Amino acid sequence: EVTWTATNQWKAEVQAFDEKVAPLYAEYLATPVAELAKNEAALQTGQRLFKSYCAVCHGSNAMGAQGFPNLTEHDWLYGGEPETIKTTLRAGRQAAMPAWLAVIGEDGVRNVSGYVRSLSGLETENVDLAAGQTTYTNTCAVCHGPDGKGNQQLGAPNLTDDIWLYGSSFLQVQQTVRYGRNGHMPAQAHLGEDKIHMLASYVYSLSHKDEQ
Repeated sequence: EVTWTATNQWKAEVQAFDEKVAPLYAEYLATPVAELAKNEAALQTGQRLFKSYCAVCHGSNAMGAQGFPNLTEHDWLYGGEPETIKTTLRAGRQAAMPAWLAVIGEDGVRNVSGYVRSLSGLETENVDLAAGQTTYTNTCAVCHGPDGKGNQQLGAPNLTDDIWLYGSSFLQVQQTVRYGRNGHMPAQAHLGEDKIHMLASYVYSLSHKDEQ
């Protein structure tokens, strides 16, 4: 009986590789993320894992795309501390930006979008910023904060900087307000704690280049 298949061969090769590097992973797992992020050999291993499991969404250079965070910046929706990164990898994240059109209407969408853009210094023509601020206070501040600085416990982004996950144009911001956003970061717990630790170290290193 022939049992060889390309899939079985791939699984066997992966298992053999994992068994070969298991002692090295155990050593890395005992090293804190911030320290491991300065180990060039460990980072090369983490980069290989990143390209295998994360690059499809975040890009091979980790700079993301529309709807997928840039991991090389110091801007973190849920926080960039080592344990927080590991929690994100282990359990995933589910965004929950609600749709506001039915609540505030098209005029509300326009005005609050213009106001939100103003928080980061962007100008919008033909909007009532005062009305937008009132709408923001009543509907948005509970998550993004009265000052628009965001809330990492909720994954609510800072609206006062120049980083926009879904775009900063007036049309794009209106789309976000009108229909909401539900970005999903899948859980990677199946990789095991050793690979999660390696990935977290690599991801952590991307925004701490100046410390290496």
